Amino acid sequence: MRTSFRFLPLVGLCALGLTSPALAEGTHPFSVKDMLAMERISDPRVSPDGRLAAFTVRVTDMEANKGRTDIHLLDLTTREVRRLTANEASDTNPRFAADGKSLYFLSTRSGSGQVWRLPLNGGEPEQITREPLDIDDFEVSPDGKSLVLAMAVFPGKSPAETKQELDTREKSKRSGKVYDRLMVRHWDTWKDGTRNHVFVFPLPGGPAKDLMPAMDADAPSKPFGGLDETALSADGKTLIFTAKDEGTKEAWSTNYDLFSVPADGAPTVVGAPTAAGASPPKRITQNPAWDTSPRFSPDGKSLAYLAMSRAGYEADRYRIVVRELASGKERSIDLRVDDGKFGDRSPQSLSWSEDGKELITTADHLGQKALFATDVATGKSRIVVGEGSVESPQTVKGGRILYGLHSLLGPTELYLVPLSGGKPEKLTGINDARVASAQFGQPEQFTFTGAKNEKVYGYVVKPAGFDPAKKYPVAFLVHGGPQGSFGNDFHYRWNPQFYAGAGYAAVMIDFHGSTGYGQAFTDAINGDWGGAPYEDLMKGLDFALKKYSFLDPNRMCALGASYGGYMINWIAGQTNRFKALVVHSGNLDERMAYYDTEELWFPEWEHGGLPWDPKTTYTKHNPIDHVSKWKTPTLVVHGMKDFRVVYVQGLSTFTALQRQGVPSRLLVFPDENHWVAKPNNSQQWHETVLEWIDRYCKPAAK
Repeated sequence: MRTSFRFLPLVGLCALGLTSPALAEGTHPFSVKDMLAMERISDPRVSPDGRLAAFTVRVTDMEANKGRTDIHLLDLTTREVRRLTANEASDTNPRFAADGKSLYFLSTRSGSGQVWRLPLNGGEPEQITREPLDIDDFEVSPDGKSLVLAMAVFPGKSPAETKQELDTREKSKRSGKVYDRLMVRHWDTWKDGTRNHVFVFPLPGGPAKDLMPAMDADAPSKPFGGLDETALSADGKTLIFTAKDEGTKEAWSTNYDLFSVPADGAPTVVGAPTAAGASPPKRITQNPAWDTSPRFSPDGKSLAYLAMSRAGYEADRYRIVVRELASGKERSIDLRVDDGKFGDRSPQSLSWSEDGKELITTADHLGQKALFATDVATGKSRIVVGEGSVESPQTVKGGRILYGLHSLLGPTELYLVPLSGGKPEKLTGINDARVASAQFGQPEQFTFTGAKNEKVYGYVVKPAGFDPAKKYPVAFLVHGGPQGSFGNDFHYRWNPQFYAGAGYAAVMIDFHGSTGYGQAFTDAINGDWGGAPYEDLMKGLDFALKKYSFLDPNRMCALGASYGGYMINWIAGQTNRFKALVVHSGNLDERMAYYDTEELWFPEWEHGGLPWDPKTTYTKHNPIDHVSKWKTPTLVVHGMKDFRVVYVQGLSTFTALQRQGVPSRLLVFPDENHWVAKPNNSQQWHETVLEWIDRYCKPAAK
């Protein structure tokens, strides 16, 4: 049966027949069910005429145990929001046609990920691509004459040849995989030899042509950038993309370079003479560190991109580089704010203003993720939006910026703000009723003097239904990264409101190594994982206990994942002040973890080299050396598809606890990676964690 995709009224979960919790009458403390019920807005895109914005909304289907994504349309004049698609398939990546009369999108409705087009005058969607492989991502060229596609192919082979080879392997009775070099696996997947390549697809019917056919290298795939890491010139003739072309050094290199290639659809045949008008990609940056996010200026005369300076360091600060295309001259712009020692920032996104005079970026900033504008001529930066966490800023005609914003008090909604500054206007309220139905804990940011006699920031989130006359147990949350932040954002895995709703006061410290406080502060953790960060955590907790009399020092638990999980293992051997611990995907042995993981550049930088070099710091703060001191009851959680922190580290932690008779429990997810992403697994995770900490720190009965 065909489904109409004309404008439909915006409806909620119940109308979709989903099994996420219905909204209760009155209010109730925030819980994991509330978190899973939130509809997740992402990927806003503005139409060429600036009248409309398309975006995706993900709803959680507990019965299907997955999220489902549909496309919505926002009229920027009337502020009306309508759903464009309502389908059992996943519809994502809304992209306006150059004339603004139709919308392209990625959908699985045909059984594989393909590009479809929906007329905005009320017509039916039509399938545009019929590639033999899933399309991972796509963009529409500025001139509207072609699509840029991302697909994973064997270098030198077409999508059809790749599909044939993959099908042959699938039918084989042999399951062995043979490798001659690293990386053999990445994130949660064993490598099969395919590479993420960029294709051009001339409209209306193709065919798709590989723009980097001979490269045994990956252009970034989703969710790690995707085609947002590419740029097409206004005439559609030149494509700039980023890729790591490092051969045997791939596992220990962070050297992503920018490449330029003609994107006019001229064929490039592997092993044959280059056809007229076609050429292999040309490397246009020689920086040995990370180059990414190329953006052509509105007048086409300049290219801006982000660049790190230190090879091998994935948490280095990005700088903005502007290249004059005619001369090739470049200049670097530091994103800075007038905040004394904490002045430098690392931009996480990049786009041009409508008039080409400013560059729009987002960056972590003192526990927020702020929206910045940087004057291209002077290099001076200013904050446009400074509270909450800004996502996906988009330039709108008339000198405005559309963006997503979330905070500790609610999930992403869309806002509009003048680029010149002013009060932001909230445009959507998709989750307003859900937020209003739940009792949230009120957040408060604080500062204290931490390690190195430096200012350190933290947050406390009061319990839902807070009573200042009561004492509350403490959930002490330690963020991962370690170059990350527990800031003013709405998290779908480590959300402090979950603990606040369960009667805990959540406390988070942005210890040395955190982002948003200057690169020197971030760098301070290198080679000192259990030093200054641990000192900050303990001093920050002591400060909070003294400042906030409602915190109960006799009922405290500590929880963390990734580096936070490592820190929980480290804490277990340093102090007995906590009644219970939760370690998720945390290393027990930093030395052995080097041999287990896949991205070798990370431990090599963090610990100063190779683990067999005695000058490195793998054993400086190694939890395994303090196992004999462990006494605190501990819950250990791990995903068996986690190739970043391999599950044997979790098993080893549980073994050490059990063998010493320390009360402990192991929760293993065979189908999860570094994160717990499946909705029912997420619910089990939260319920198991809460049951564990309640056993030792249960809040007093109300």
